[in-house]
Amino acid sequence: MKTACIENKKMSAKEIIESYKGKPLRIMEVCGTHTHEIFRLGIRNILPDTIKLISGPGCPVCVTPVGFIDESLMLALEHRAVICTFGDLLRVPGSKMSLADSRQKGASIKMVYSPVDALSYAKEHPDKEIVFLSVGFETTTPASCLAVKKAKADGIKNFSLLVANKTMPEAYKILKNSADAFLYPGHVDAIAGTSVCESLVKEGVSGVVTGFTANELLTALAVAIKLSEKGKPFFKNCYPRVVKSEGNIPAQELVNETMESCDSEWRGLGKIKKSGLKLRADYKDFDARTRFNLPKIPGKSNPACRCGDILQGKCKPTECGLFGKICNPQHPVGACMVSNEGACSAYYQYGGNL
Repeated sequence: MKTACIENKKMSAKEIIESYKGKPLRIMEVCGTHTHEIFRLGIRNILPDTIKLISGPGCPVCVTPVGFIDESLMLALEHRAVICTFGDLLRVPGSKMSLADSRQKGASIKMVYSPVDALSYAKEHPDKEIVFLSVGFETTTPASCLAVKKAKADGIKNFSLLVANKTMPEAYKILKNSADAFLYPGHVDAIAGTSVCESLVKEGVSGVVTGFTANELLTALAVAIKLSEKGKPFFKNCYPRVVKSEGNIPAQELVNETMESCDSEWRGLGKIKKSGLKLRADYKDFDARTRFNLPKIPGKSNPACRCGDILQGKCKPTECGLFGKICNPQHPVGACMVSNEGACSAYYQYGGNL
């Protein structure tokens, strides 16, 4: 496998990885899908001992704080709103229960595939309050913005968002000492572009944008190795067929029209300035917190759960005392075991002690 991203054309990406004998190198897969694919494809099995892969906070469900689940439960149980959500959020534990558990107490929870589906449900049920749980990074945020814009244009009065959308750049800065290089998520940069990642080089943050196939992941790891050997911060776009420097401008404009940046709470990372999004004043009627006058709910996670440490790369899932015992996919204690992109679910499904 030869690629234009690799300067050494005499060796394949796999050969570069397997033959690495340099200083220890820590590479963080920020994206949860990268974590799962690297496991599934067996890439960890070819890594020399000097290369350590760290699973980072690139799962939107995993970084959504417990307080957000508690807010959702308040909307469902006290305000009797119909909660529309992606499936991954259903079983994430709140302080006392999950959304799935709340159904036994009379909550109306509906799984949807997009915020536009939730808007359609609101149109069909004008007598009910419909709240969509808007979580995700740059990739999924435009769909929530589109739903709100359509709701306003169509005069829909019973639809709102509970917003927990986040953006990655400030998180990269917080985590820059957790790894020597990042594997940047290609789908995020397809929307956001590469300018932010390029600018982070000046702050000592290195990284490579990659896709999700075996060739793309191996190439990105090989490029990260070769560039790290030069001893300087670097950036490389190894996913140019999808990721352009300018990103998706119409999607960016849609988000900027309906949302603005704000400080945001991340599970495990705490509050990060300017790392979240909220609806602009022109769309305040579609903000569930405003509509229902929700109080601030800090939330309380299980103190034995190490999701926070795992999201920061401070420990492996297998180093959590609950992993595979009390906490498993059938009975998840933390969000990292629930989500299809979570590190704990990847380790449980594929990997044990790798």
